[in-house]
Amino acid sequence: MVSSRRRFLRLAAGAPVFPVVSRIANGAQAFPSRPITVVVPTGAGGPQDVVARIVVERMRSSLGQPLIIENVPGANGNLGTGRVARAKPDGYTLAFSVSFATHVVNAAIYALPYDVVGDFEPVALVADAPSVVLTKKAIAANDLKELIAWIKSNPEKASLGHTGPGSPAHVGGILLQKMTGGQFQFATYRSAGQAIQDLVAGHIDLMLSAPSIALEHVRVGSIRAYAVMGKERLAVAADIPTVDEAGLPGFYTSPWYAAWAPKATPRELVAQINAAVVDALADPVVRKRLTDLGLAIFPREQQTPEALRAFHKLEIEKWWPIIKEAGIKVE
Repeated sequence: MVSSRRRFLRLAAGAPVFPVVSRIANGAQAFPSRPITVVVPTGAGGPQDVVARIVVERMRSSLGQPLIIENVPGANGNLGTGRVARAKPDGYTLAFSVSFATHVVNAAIYALPYDVVGDFEPVALVADAPSVVLTKKAIAANDLKELIAWIKSNPEKASLGHTGPGSPAHVGGILLQKMTGGQFQFATYRSAGQAIQDLVAGHIDLMLSAPSIALEHVRVGSIRAYAVMGKERLAVAADIPTVDEAGLPGFYTSPWYAAWAPKATPRELVAQINAAVVDALADPVVRKRLTDLGLAIFPREQQTPEALRAFHKLEIEKWWPIIKEAGIKVE
């Protein structure tokens, strides 16, 4: 991974750059004329940070200016997201996040000082990371239908690991109970890595996990994978069926990445930043690095600001009622 990253940076540094710039009315400076700050609302080195850096590295070629990632962790992503909501709408401050958390779930469980719909301009859908339905090795179920039958016949016996209220695995587990009528306990962990280790050790029964931390354990046979919680199979694990194929259609929990600008950012600047994202996602090196992480890049027609706005609306309509019915709330 490190060597391929270095090769990419050398190639990018030596490639000709033909940035497209926007001219603002009344003779103002072209955009961008200085570095752009990209706020990632988690710590450095985490999944969001890694994905952001892969995309942002390539965007520099299109925009002709450095894009500087600033990690602003805290409050499940709310600190960094709020900073972008309050930023000047001039195109020089952007948010790049797992927006399923920052722009959907968090608004249903926190009292936020900003509006996830009204205080942002959608820039681009980037990719999603469908979770995988996992169990410990000893579970006696050969497929997803048998797993659901086992859960239903053993109410409250199974335990599902997650990383806290409102995390993708937590709300996914609530959706699983709602769709199947099965009941199980929830076990909270500080990190998904700790939870996966307890799954390997057999201390918990179930997980709904990102493929990036699960597949190596699946491949060596220390845990079992039943289905991908998305509409398409994973390129890096094509033998795992989707939930539609496995018998639980529509059981999707797919944390998705997107880029946002502050509300009232001029449309022409949003369009230019969007074009840089689209160019990055078309680059074969970027695409391979993202798919190797278990991500599915959104099709070109879904990479527009309008598509992000519509997708965001659908996600809110799906998840807010589920979260509120479950009574998840964090003060």
